[in-house]
Amino acid sequence: MKQIELKALAKINLGLDVLGGRENGYHDVRMVMQSIYLYDDVKIERMKRPGIEIRTNLYFLPLDENNIAYKAAAMLREEFQIKEGVIITLNKHIPVAAGMAGGSSNAAAVLFGMNRMFGLGLSQQELMDKGVKLGADVPYCIMRGTVLAEGIGEKLTELPAMPKCIVLVAKPPISVSTKTIYSALDSQEITKHPDIDGLIAGLKKGSLPEIAAAMGNVLEDVTIPMHPVIQDIKNEMKAAGALNAMMSGSGPTVFGLFNSKAQARKAQDKIREKALAKQVYVTNIHSAGRTEYGT
Repeated sequence: MKQIELKALAKINLGLDVLGGRENGYHDVRMVMQSIYLYDDVKIERMKRPGIEIRTNLYFLPLDENNIAYKAAAMLREEFQIKEGVIITLNKHIPVAAGMAGGSSNAAAVLFGMNRMFGLGLSQQELMDKGVKLGADVPYCIMRGTVLAEGIGEKLTELPAMPKCIVLVAKPPISVSTKTIYSALDSQEITKHPDIDGLIAGLKKGSLPEIAAAMGNVLEDVTIPMHPVIQDIKNEMKAAGALNAMMSGSGPTVFGLFNSKAQARKAQDKIREKALAKQVYVTNIHSAGRTEYGT
């Protein structure tokens, strides 16, 4: 196999709760994660000379060991003594630093792709065990689908598939530091926790209204006061008919769940018209096979 082309999917958090901090800076979380059909194209090509070459459509992304996709390739090349080099082309569509695991998903695709390309024989679980060394979201990005994540995000339990619906994603033109958000959360008492059990119950029933009603993200209490535009976007989505709208991860991206594409398009137009966000996408829940990166 000389090259492989993969789709690295974005994720949203249907629910995100923080149970406490650890001395190493990580946090114990309880989250419901969901893949959506917004993705980066990742191409891996073999080259005879050793090394790792990163190419991307975004000028500001690092092309060296500061890129998590590079780290993923380097880890496998070193462990398995791979003599050949690889060229990794990242055609980015997932908003960057936006709470949608774009970088982690790229790393997951590289692990998956190199495993197949070089015949390393690693199981999905073995890939996930390696992925957690790169970042807490990487194991999920290998597994994908509708999943309960616990621990620091590495303990994953498959959940019933999310009912089909339209997803609107809007990323305002601001950057949010995950480390800053969690530090701010540590300095205050969490008084209201999201209803993760209610979310799981809604998934088991296949009830989109119940799932939407139980959605919650404990980090909103920190990020929204810093960046009120997040609340403005949520309001526009709900006004256009979203069953619910919420910030994903530590932000600043907001997503809304809709029954119809027409409602989502209406919200998309309003958000653009009011210049709340330029990156606004109408997409779907991704429910294809968890290991099929080409679909």
